[in-house]
Amino acid sequence: MTRRDIIAGIDLGTSNVRVIVGEITVDNTINIIGVGTSPSQGIKKGVIIDLERTVQSITQAVSEAERMVGAKIGLFNVGIVGSQIGLINNSGVVAVAREDKEITEQDVERVLQAAKVIALPQDREIIDVIPREFIVDGYDGIRDPVGMLGVRLEVQSMIITGAMTSLRNLLRCLNMAGLQVNALILNSLANGEICLSRDEKELGVFLIDLGGGTTEIALFQQGGLKDLSVLPVGGDHITNDLAVGLRITFELAEKLKLEHGFALAELASDRNDIEIEGISGKEKRTISSRELFSYIEPRLQEIFQLCKQEMARMGYTNMPPAGVVITGGVSLMGGIIELAENAFQCPVRLAQPGYLGVKSPIYSTAVGIIHYVNRNQAYGRIIKSPEKKGRFFYDLWQRIRAFIADIWE
Repeated sequence: MTRRDIIAGIDLGTSNVRVIVGEITVDNTINIIGVGTSPSQGIKKGVIIDLERTVQSITQAVSEAERMVGAKIGLFNVGIVGSQIGLINNSGVVAVAREDKEITEQDVERVLQAAKVIALPQDREIIDVIPREFIVDGYDGIRDPVGMLGVRLEVQSMIITGAMTSLRNLLRCLNMAGLQVNALILNSLANGEICLSRDEKELGVFLIDLGGGTTEIALFQQGGLKDLSVLPVGGDHITNDLAVGLRITFELAEKLKLEHGFALAELASDRNDIEIEGISGKEKRTISSRELFSYIEPRLQEIFQLCKQEMARMGYTNMPPAGVVITGGVSLMGGIIELAENAFQCPVRLAQPGYLGVKSPIYSTAVGIIHYVNRNQAYGRIIKSPEKKGRFFYDLWQRIRAFIADIWE
């Protein structure tokens, strides 16, 4: 798509695969022009467990988004779950290259590359390098040193590493689906881009992404991501509780959760009886809405309690100044803000994208990926996917083979 500047983001969730396509206008604003969604069949707790079914889910979502856009999409930016991720703090230092000692973008790229020089286990590889601050001749706290004068340029950075097996399987799925990957983006960074204000990131805030299979807790402070934790519990556990407790199918339990679920029973206005079907054609029966809520509220309280334990591990027994922001599909449930405020004893805010057609927390990760890529491409700090270089030589060899085959024919 050469006519317009297009950025596509893919959110590979446990419950759904979502593809969002954004058009970057002349004044650098974003218009959402394509949305594709399909049920996620081969992913469990953020990890791919079935290649073929995952490929089918990706292909379906991409096809839906491309029909909406009206053209094929060239490059895709893919979100990765924090459960596969490790964060390492490291520094790098270089001498400024130019004779007049003006710092250029090339110097910034060199110092970021220097920060990547680190010993890693054989089963892990670097995905991205996020600069926390730059230091020019001993003066720290600098966000963008380009154009400044100095002799010595340092960077304090956060290196994002991933499990090689998980990354290779992810890239293999995307290649099998016929997609070309531009960059891999940490979901928490993408969510922070769209869900948090500049002041919240500076003061300190916890961003909780309540997904289907996982719950991600990200700590932002002094303008960037400081720490990250992923819990292997989410909305699917609520669905499973309903299915087991009420003796109904998983599909019906999911439907009940979405249509009648409420996080805090005492605030629920829907107190009517609900008719449900039994398993394998058993006769219908009626349950009270309070019985339904009795399965949902304890599970959410448990999830928030586990979040508090992770927050304490990060050094916060009391909440940071900006409190807690929640997003993700489970955050749509009624009464969840009040339940979260009771659990964390601080102000809690629901975050969602402000774009027409995607004004829901379920789209925050995919829309955040577009924002993150757009902002960081301007600084030249998007790190390409690990297989990019090897893929080039593989594609080149395939073209040579095809050319030789045509000659012999």
